[in-house]
Amino acid sequence: MDPTIELKKQEFIDLLRSTGREGVDDLIEYLDEGRNHFFTAPASVNHHLNHDGGLLEHSLNVCHAALKLRDITLELRPELENQLKRESVIIASLLHDICKADIYRPTRKKRKDETGLWVEVDSYDIDYSNFPMGHGEKSAMMALWAGLEITQTELLAIRWHMTAWDLPMQSVEATKSLNAARDQHPLCSLVQLADGIAANLLEHD
Repeated sequence: MDPTIELKKQEFIDLLRSTGREGVDDLIEYLDEGRNHFFTAPASVNHHLNHDGGLLEHSLNVCHAALKLRDITLELRPELENQLKRESVIIASLLHDICKADIYRPTRKKRKDETGLWVEVDSYDIDYSNFPMGHGEKSAMMALWAGLEITQTELLAIRWHMTAWDLPMQSVEATKSLNAARDQHPLCSLVQLADGIAANLLEHD
């Protein structure tokens, strides 16, 4: 494994273990085995961090942003501390995109280089055939399957981190569920904001 990826992997593991949550080691093993390639997968194919280890880097970026947003929020609204526990922020932000661990397949594609010539480059294809459940809900299910002790608030923050982007083809009931989750659980909004900051600001070329 690339030394840079190895360092980020250790930071990810240390952050998760700092929560003291039951099942953390089972989760880490789950993300690192079989057809899961969480620690080496890209964050996307054509957009942010589309390189080996990009998904890990994105997850850490979201966590860093979320922890800073938590600090700022608690300065303004200290009464929210019980609803924005540090361990919950870490778990929800680090695990929001673990659904991507098994969808990327290395391949070679043709692209134009800087001179306009077509060349073959390393790339990825996307394969949703393994448990095609969706995005946020799949990440939430994977955390449960791995044996992590996870709260309802954390599951909801993971499930709805895409907010309206995950709703176009869904029902009125889904929209109401999203709104109820955000109204009742501030962690949902915090993780969604941190995800946007990471993808659109920290990782923007």
